[in-house]
Amino acid sequence: MIHSDVLSCNTCGLLQRVDTLPRGRVAECARCGSPLAQGPRGSLALTAALALAALILYVPANIYPIMRMHFHGAYSENTVWDGVVALADQDQWFVASVVFLASIVIPVMKLSGLLYLVITLKFKIGRRLRDRTRIYRFIDVIGPWAMLDVFLLAVLVALVQMGTIATVLPGPGLVAFAAVVVLTMLATASFDPRMIWQ
Repeated sequence: MIHSDVLSCNTCGLLQRVDTLPRGRVAECARCGSPLAQGPRGSLALTAALALAALILYVPANIYPIMRMHFHGAYSENTVWDGVVALADQDQWFVASVVFLASIVIPVMKLSGLLYLVITLKFKIGRRLRDRTRIYRFIDVIGPWAMLDVFLLAVLVALVQMGTIATVLPGPGLVAFAAVVVLTMLATASFDPRMIWQ
């Protein structure tokens, strides 16, 4: 049996009956062509694979140095944690806490939340649908903060790159770090919150 809903177009206001859409399909307004509804997108398997890959790469992203610096003949390598500690040692507590949250805590919270949602949906564990929806909203809200560390790193490199005085080079952890950011974004985009209620 096909279920249908009556939806109003956000652009022109026309009321239309829309049947349940298959995965990846979009219903358009008969009058103006604006999108009315979208079928399920993504899949639990894809979200799980992307989130697990990001979680695996999270370890080398935080163990290996993300940047190497040559400054007046001195050479140093720094991980994300080294940056947090250095900022705290210079009494930059606010910046240190922002970098710590954005680089270390938020990615783990986001990936853990996504994996929790995937596991509970796949194995039909529990019936707390509103709690799952709150977890998804929380993941959606903290999402932009996971990109803050990339912005801070870009600003730091731009400030430190001073020709012959200092040279900043990317470290092996930077590739893993960038992959974690991209995979986390893709995992979040591949999860369809409507699966919680189906």
